Amino acid sequence: MTRPGEVVRGYPHLDTVRAAITALYRRLSPEGVLAYAPSVLPAEVAFDDRDDLHLGVQRVAGALVRHLRLPQARMIVGFREMTHAATVELTAGPEYFIELNDRFRNHRRDIGAALAHEITHVLLHRLDLSFPGTRRNEILTDTATTYLGAGWLLLDAFRESRLSSQKLGYLTPEEFGYVLAKRALAFDEDPAPWFTSPQAYTAYTQGRALALRDLRQPPLTTAGRTGRVRYARDRRYAARYGGRAPAGDRPGFPGPARAPWLPGGPGAGEHPGYTFEPGENALRVSFPCPVCHQRIRLRVQGRVRARCGVCGSILECDT
Repeated sequence: MTRPGEVVRGYPHLDTVRAAITALYRRLSPEGVLAYAPSVLPAEVAFDDRDDLHLGVQRVAGALVRHLRLPQARMIVGFREMTHAATVELTAGPEYFIELNDRFRNHRRDIGAALAHEITHVLLHRLDLSFPGTRRNEILTDTATTYLGAGWLLLDAFRESRLSSQKLGYLTPEEFGYVLAKRALAFDEDPAPWFTSPQAYTAYTQGRALALRDLRQPPLTTAGRTGRVRYARDRRYAARYGGRAPAGDRPGFPGPARAPWLPGGPGAGEHPGYTFEPGENALRVSFPCPVCHQRIRLRVQGRVRARCGVCGSILECDT
């Protein structure tokens, strides 16, 4: 629990979130990612004060183990006083020991959220998928939990009142909403009815707006008029200067020397981050796949259909 205003908002981890989605597709394959459909449903992880604490915990853990496709893993869950919400001991298995913060004895509705994050740690451990550094690895875990269908629980655990607020996980509420919306678009799901927290629903709608912008950025043919005009202008400058930024580092030029709209920079998430590169026989454009964010490189040659080599998405482009 924190005081109102202490919860970090916005998209400070967007670089790592997008890299995590790419890594999931690379490690699992598109077919492997789509095997995590549908999301874990509210009825499977429901937990209230009338349930026996330990039997209920094992039931919810079992549902998450099955959803995350870990049939040979057994979760042994206990409670103790600690700073963090939960922790898991990663071993060779098949038994894994999870400890939950003692506060969950009396706040049972969020046990599923805490377990989802820790059981995803087990999944990533078995997949040998990790990022360097503790914080980046935790962001990978939150992203994987959400994109593979159990992380809506983490977002729903975000609640604020006049006196206090609660948030689980390392992503901001809007980042959880963004990843959840990316999953919803890829899996044709609508998680909105599952939210019990109005603050979680608001964060989801904000994240969804950003996820939809990913699908409407040039050189995709779905780009809006403003984006297409800017793209055409930048393409003319790239052709004039051979794909390099002109002398004086022209503001807004999308060459390798300057790309202020890339995730993490000013206006993060509002520009596609396309860049032009000199090719052997023709100018090339590089841009992120709107589904998995793997960068795609195409010749600048007008309308073309491209296939992402990581997630398999077919993209209609006007280069």
